[in-house]
Amino acid sequence: MTLRDRIKSILDRDTTRNAITAVIVVNAVLLGMETSPALMARFGTLIVALDTVCLSIFVVELAAKLYAYRLAFFRSGWNIFDFIVVGIALAPSSGGLSVLRALRILRVLRVVSNAPRLRRVIEGFLSALPGMASVFLLMALIFYIAAVIATKLFGAAFPEWFGDLGLSAYTLFQIMTLESWSMGIVRPVMEAYPYAWAFFVPFIMVTTFAVVNLIVGLIVNSMQSAHEEESVAATETYRDAVLERLEAIERRLDRRD
Repeated sequence: MTLRDRIKSILDRDTTRNAITAVIVVNAVLLGMETSPALMARFGTLIVALDTVCLSIFVVELAAKLYAYRLAFFRSGWNIFDFIVVGIALAPSSGGLSVLRALRILRVLRVVSNAPRLRRVIEGFLSALPGMASVFLLMALIFYIAAVIATKLFGAAFPEWFGDLGLSAYTLFQIMTLESWSMGIVRPVMEAYPYAWAFFVPFIMVTTFAVVNLIVGLIVNSMQSAHEEESVAATETYRDAVLERLEAIERRLDRRD
């Protein structure tokens, strides 16, 4: 076994992945502690030193992956994500790139690439985006129509909420989120327009309960599909490994004969 194969086997171990995940969690705690002036005044030197150690571990891990996988390293989107996140952490703390130092907290997201279940959630969400685009377009049409109607109906009496198309759309978005929609907006409007509920209630039913649940359904369905694909891939990998072992056994038996 070559050195490259040994490094690859070490990187693929669950113990290595769990250790990297633990370092990510510790690093997240350290980055949070750096936001506290009191803690930095008392333990600033230690916190910075530990943060540097964590970053060094990430750099060593990436260097080992680059050596073990070579160009195949960049075939994985998660590897590219880790590479960018760690690269941002290595940005200089002064000059035009100093603002990137604030993005060091993105290192916490590396726990996603090291946790298969979290990775499955992200992959399911990304695979649901094409279907969600159609739902978002439908919601945009509903909002546009509702905003025009609300501006025409309630704009004169409530210009702060429905004075123009933009204000109406923002107010309707607040109503869709159910944030102070009843006592804050709808009931005051109903004092001037008693039948305003006939507009707002169907709008809430369509947007909050129908369209939003449709988006949730798309994401859940995509996550389930991603899980099934992962299970099939694992089964095929196991099958290939068994077939290779059987072929090796057959070759040994043929040699003996």
